[in-house]
Amino acid sequence: MDKAHDVRNVSVSGGLLHIEVDGRSYSIDLAEQSLRLASATQRQRERVEVSPSGYGLHWPDVDEDLSIDGLIGVKHPLPVLAPHA
Repeated sequence: MDKAHDVRNVSVSGGLLHIEVDGRSYSIDLAEQSLRLASATQRQRERVEVSPSGYGLHWPDVDEDLSIDGLIGVKHPLPVLAPHA
């Protein structure tokens, strides 16, 4: 399976998400992305999982998911599905 993004070095400092995606560094205001994350504790924000596909981030303690595309402002084309015979 091809990965949508190469996601590395995910960390949270206060209300900012720091993330390296495809070799570029980003700092993202979590309050602008999610009310759940804005009201979560620092400990809950720090527990983040990167999807194996590189498509998104998941915060299990607050049941929140955000796409990497949405966070960094890019859009991948939808996959083309083969027609059924």
